[in-house]
Amino acid sequence: MKSRWISPGSAAAIVFVLTCGVFAQNPPPRAVVTSAARTHADGTISAERLQRIGQLIDRRIAANDIAGAVTLVAQRGQIVHFEARGLMDLESRKPMAKDSLFDIASMTKPVTTVAVLMLAEEGRLRLTDPVSRFIPAFTNFKLKSASGLPPFAAAARDITVRDLLTHTSGIVSEARIPQDRTETLAHYIPTFATAPLEFQPGTRWMYSNTVGFDTLARIVEVVSGESFDRFLQERIFTPLGMKDTAHKVDEARNGRVATIYQASAAGLRRRQYDDAAAYFGGGWGLKTTADDYLRFAEMLLNGGELDGKRLLGRRTVQLMSSVHVPDTLPGRQPGEGWGLGVRVITDPGARGTWLSNGSFGWSGAMGTHFWVDPENDLVAILMVQTPAAGLSADFETAVMQAIN
Repeated sequence: MKSRWISPGSAAAIVFVLTCGVFAQNPPPRAVVTSAARTHADGTISAERLQRIGQLIDRRIAANDIAGAVTLVAQRGQIVHFEARGLMDLESRKPMAKDSLFDIASMTKPVTTVAVLMLAEEGRLRLTDPVSRFIPAFTNFKLKSASGLPPFAAAARDITVRDLLTHTSGIVSEARIPQDRTETLAHYIPTFATAPLEFQPGTRWMYSNTVGFDTLARIVEVVSGESFDRFLQERIFTPLGMKDTAHKVDEARNGRVATIYQASAAGLRRRQYDDAAAYFGGGWGLKTTADDYLRFAEMLLNGGELDGKRLLGRRTVQLMSSVHVPDTLPGRQPGEGWGLGVRVITDPGARGTWLSNGSFGWSGAMGTHFWVDPENDLVAILMVQTPAAGLSADFETAVMQAIN
């Protein structure tokens, strides 16, 4: 398949960016070229109607819902919208920039999923494998009683890798991030083996905010023999050219980190957020830019390949974005199934969304949001550092209403 991306330094990319008028005061994005292997006769996007994205963000900034945001839309291999609005830090009045770094929280989960699927493709693990194959402590789980107190009944079966990827494992759903700055996945994850499950594996869907995908990160370490952060860097970030993505922000990039805020009666309040030093989460923790995450999302849209680098087979991406958990399973919402590490739209009417059937993606606790739309050959990314009610849904509408 032809490369969809032009090198950042190429003359073609510069001509494209100047033509589209997205230089502004920020560095130009890495432009995209159309893949001859995947085109659509309809579903073109209106540049005029895309302006409603910026209008939406401006309204939210004026309402003091958010400090600022970066929004990015690419269709058919070309960036059609890329804007930075507002401030990345209210106190210093520093403007938001297109290369601002964001804590994407649970948008780390699709990246972890790709790491797991790479190892599955290599035959080093199976989705049906019990987690105890890799973490021996994960055996003989008990089921939480109605009272929450012993005695606990035995789980009907082992938890599998697929259970973790689909949030059907029964492992506690609340956030569990270690406070000890010397903590590691190798030590921390086995401590959950004694906690009772919320439900029998596979019988319902309940979001495992951190533990489930942190367990997957530990499985990647056991199978690959590398630390999770190193595996991601070597196998995903470097091949895709995601030069600004990591669990830790180095000193040279500190000035580009957008400040996290939360709403309060007095307005937006700075949130103190300190990562554990040695703990590289699989369900949270990555910092990245809109441009970097676009490369990851375009790889998925392109069937596992980008810029001549294939990370996954096309069938594997199809499996990832297939419905493994239907909306009929308890815990799911109407019109929205669950794939491997991503939500999948199955009925726009039932969900009340403008998104197309088959669109897949996920969100982050700090307000970030993305989806891949194979039907319209489109990727959309919202980067923000304040959870604002309804913003991700409004962003979906602003993007999709622009499709003719």
